[in-house]
Amino acid sequence: MTLPLGDAIPIFVGTSALPCPYLPGQIERKVITQIPTQQADRFHTDLIRAGFRRSHGMAYRPACPTCTACRPVRIDAGAFQPGRRFRRARRACQSLVWRECDPVATREQYGLFRRYQTDRHIGGDMEGMGYASYQAMIEETPVDTRVVEARDKDHKLVAVSLTDRLSDGLSGIYKFWDPERRQDSLGTATILWHIQRAQSLDLRYFYLGYWIQRSSKMAYKRRFQPLEELTEQGWARLAGDPA
Repeated sequence: MTLPLGDAIPIFVGTSALPCPYLPGQIERKVITQIPTQQADRFHTDLIRAGFRRSHGMAYRPACPTCTACRPVRIDAGAFQPGRRFRRARRACQSLVWRECDPVATREQYGLFRRYQTDRHIGGDMEGMGYASYQAMIEETPVDTRVVEARDKDHKLVAVSLTDRLSDGLSGIYKFWDPERRQDSLGTATILWHIQRAQSLDLRYFYLGYWIQRSSKMAYKRRFQPLEELTEQGWARLAGDPA
């Protein structure tokens, strides 16, 4: 989708109503804008701080008519201290080798992506995504984007994250991992790597996207403390479970 957008004056438009993919019985609508090519990184950071998410060259935010359940959340990486649960996850994944790559799709990544979707998101919007659409998700970006890969001691690809760099932090666009290695807590390890990476770059936050209190799939986000949510009064601390 291409919006009639100039570099100087961003245009925000609303999408049509669709069934909510997270909460049964709710209607989903979004407000979207094209990220301008001029000063894209600065504009992108401002949008993420305002609760938007990036997809390809667009940024979107929920604008549902009867629901405000989706809350933008971010981890205060500068103040993060891992508890016992997170230390166990680090030990389980301490042999992994992490690497930041240019945003270029590979068949190896796509194979892992397909296995993850089939195992974790049966019937989801991305389950039937072909390679061309996956490639577009990875490579169509007007901002500073990296693909983070994790490999085991046999050089097998076990986890991938599509990640944007902002002026104040990192923003996780999408992450997936080997579904057969549940015991290794690869999803948790991926978030912990990003927290450490933000700290090493002297960046304050890791943006986690949206959190929905009634969604069990998103409950894990509250374990990463200190966690902040975007409210009408601005970003504020969100209490969670110790980890």
